[in-house]
Amino acid sequence: MSTLSAWVASVERADAPLTQLFTIDPLSDSRWDDLAASHPKASVFHQKAWLQALSRTYGYRPLALTSSPEGKSLTDGIVFCLVRSWITGSRMVSLPFADHCDPLLNENGEGLQLDSPEVSEWMRVECNTQHQQYIELRPLSSDGRANGLMIPGQSFWFHTLDLTPPLAKIFTGLHKDSMQRRIRHAEKEQVSYEAGSSDQLVDDFYRLLVITRRRHRLLPQPRAWFRNLIACTGENVRIRVARKEHVPVAAMLTLHHRNTVVYKYGCSDERFHHLAAMPFLYWKLIEEAKGSASELLDLGRTDLDNESLAVFKDRLGAVRRPLSYFRYPSGAVAQGVKPSGHPAVRRLFAALPDVVMPWAGRLLYRHMG
Repeated sequence: MSTLSAWVASVERADAPLTQLFTIDPLSDSRWDDLAASHPKASVFHQKAWLQALSRTYGYRPLALTSSPEGKSLTDGIVFCLVRSWITGSRMVSLPFADHCDPLLNENGEGLQLDSPEVSEWMRVECNTQHQQYIELRPLSSDGRANGLMIPGQSFWFHTLDLTPPLAKIFTGLHKDSMQRRIRHAEKEQVSYEAGSSDQLVDDFYRLLVITRRRHRLLPQPRAWFRNLIACTGENVRIRVARKEHVPVAAMLTLHHRNTVVYKYGCSDERFHHLAAMPFLYWKLIEEAKGSASELLDLGRTDLDNESLAVFKDRLGAVRRPLSYFRYPSGAVAQGVKPSGHPAVRRLFAALPDVVMPWAGRLLYRHMG
C-alpha cells in the first residue's frame, strides 16, 4: 500500500467536522482493488487493468482521491490520470479513453462528496499549484452536477442494450431490415467468425482499425495499447473477427466486467460492407454475452452529430440517453477541442501514407487522453 500524499483539503465549518482528503496510488494500493471490486458504480474502467494499460502505453500517472486514511479500508474514491502534454496542456482526467467513469462515493452522504468545500478546495489547489489546465469527470450519472464549480463540457449519447430478455425476444427487437435480414444475409454468405485474444486476432483487428480510422480521417490508436490491454486485462478482453474466405472483413474488441459487456472498438473494410459482417458480429456478441449470463451490453458513447451511428445502435434495440462530462474551472470548457477533431488536422491525417499512420498514432495519441 502506497500513499502518494496526505495533503488535506480541510475547511473548518461550524456545522460540520473537519474532513481530510488523501491521494493514493491505485496501482500499488491494494485497497483500490477492493473498492473497484465491491462498489456498485464501479465499471471496467475503474479496474487496475485499465489503469495499468494506460500507464504502460501512454505514461499516464494514476491517482485516486479518497477520504479514507492509510490503514483504513477505502469507502470512497475518484480515480484520475495525470495527462501531461506540450501540445494539449496538462490536466487531470477521470479517465482517459474511458467513455465513462463514475466517482465511487458513499451513498449515505458521508466521506468524499463532490459538493463539499474540501473537494472544491482540492480542485482549486491542484489547478493553481500543479498547473493543471482543468480537471474532468466523466460520470454516467449526474453526480458531476453536485459540485457547483464544475460545469458541463462535452456531451454525447450513451447506449445500452438490456440482455435479460430471452435471446429470441432480443432478436425480434432488432430492426427488421437493417439488422435481422443483414444478419441472415451474412450467414448465407458464409461469413466465418473467430473470437479470442491471440496475436493473429490482434493483427487482423489492427489492420482493419487502421483502414477504418483512415476512412474517418482519424489516427489509429497505438498497436501497443491493444497489446497492453490484453496483457493487463487477460480473459476479460475479447477480439471478434469476421472473415470471408479467410480474409478479415470486420472486427470488434469488447471488455467484460461483472454482468456487463462493454463494446469498445469496432472496425471494418468498406469493400466488404455488402456482406453485413458488422451486424453479424454484433449478433455473435449478443449471443455470447447471453451465454455468459451477462445482463447489460454497454455500447459506449456517440458524438451528438454522428446521427448515423446513433441510429445504428438504436436499430440494435439499444436505449440512448444523454451523457455529459464536467470540468473545473468553468473557463476550461472552451479548451476542450481535441487536436484530432479540427477539419484541417483530419485532412492531414487522411493524406498520410498507410505506413506512417500507426507511427503518427504512437507519437500523438498520448496527447489526446
